Amino acid sequence: MSHFISKSAIMVLDSNQSDTYDRKMMISMTLTQTVFNQESITFFDQGQVAQTANNFTPFAYTDLLTHLVTDKPQSFIHFWEFEKTVILGMKDTRVPNLPTALKTLKTANFNYLARNSGGLAVVSDRGILNFSIVFPNLAENPIAIEDAYELMTDVIQRAFGDFSVTITAKEISNSYCPGDYDLSIKGQKFAGTAQRRIRQGIAVMVYLSVNGDQHGRGELIRDFYHAGLKEDFGNNGYPPVEPEAMANLSDLLGVDLSVADVKERILQVFQKDFSADLRQSDFPSYLETENLFPEFEQHLAKMTRRNSDIMEVEVL
Repeated sequence: MSHFISKSAIMVLDSNQSDTYDRKMMISMTLTQTVFNQESITFFDQGQVAQTANNFTPFAYTDLLTHLVTDKPQSFIHFWEFEKTVILGMKDTRVPNLPTALKTLKTANFNYLARNSGGLAVVSDRGILNFSIVFPNLAENPIAIEDAYELMTDVIQRAFGDFSVTITAKEISNSYCPGDYDLSIKGQKFAGTAQRRIRQGIAVMVYLSVNGDQHGRGELIRDFYHAGLKEDFGNNGYPPVEPEAMANLSDLLGVDLSVADVKERILQVFQKDFSADLRQSDFPSYLETENLFPEFEQHLAKMTRRNSDIMEVEVL
C-alpha cells in the first residue's frame, strides 16, 4: 500500500512551506493507516441533485457519514452535483442588505441555501463537482486540521499528475470563498476546500470547477456581495471577488474535461496509488441495509432548521 505522500509526489503546498520531509512522511503514515487501511472504502455518487430550494440531502448525508465513522472505523467517498444553486456560508446570511443580495441570485434564476460547514458563498451548478472524503480521527493517531487538508490536496494533485502543471495550495484572496487551501494553477483558483469535524469523524470537502461559465459564477457572487454590502464591499471578512481570479480545470489544463472524467481520475488515485478496495453503493440502499433512515432524517431536519430563517427572508 502506497503512502499518500511520497517524496516524488510532493508539490508546492504553500509558498511559505516550512514542513520537513520527515514530518510529511509521518503525516503520510498516519493518514494511510487511518484512511486507507480499511477492509474497503464505500463510495457514493449522488449525481446531479434536483434543483429545488430545500434540497439539503448532500449535507445531511455528509453529516450522517461523519457520525458513522466515529462508531465504526471506516472511510467513505461522496460525489455530488447541484443544478443552479449558490451555497452560502453562515456569514453570508448576515450581510447588512440580505434581501437585496438574495434578489441578485433569484434574478439570475439560482436557488440558494446555507451549508453546515465553514466558509463563504460558492456556486454549484453544472460543471462543478463536489467531492468529500470522510474518515475517522482515531485517538491513537489524531489528525491535525492542516494534515487533513493536505490529504485532499495530495489526492487532487495526484489526479492530475500527468499534466505539466503545478497545483498549489494557498489562499487566492480575491476569489470567492478564499481559504488557505485554495487549489490553483498559475494563480487562478479552480477548487476550494472545507472541513467538518463531528465527534471523532472528519469530512474534508472540495468543490472543483471543471467546466462551464466560471467567469459568470464569479460575477454572480461579486454581484451578491455588492448588493449585500454596498460601500463595504470587500471589507469585514467578505472577499473582494474578482471573477478573473478563478478558472475551470478544463481551461487551465487545455483539455476538454467532463465531471465524469474527474470522478474517474479521483477514483483511480485511490485504487492505483493507495491500493484501496473501493465498493460503490447508493444512499437509499445503504440506508435501508444499515437501518439508518431515522438518523438520516434527523440530519436532514437539522439542515432544514438551519435554513429556516433565510428561506423566510422576503426578497425585495
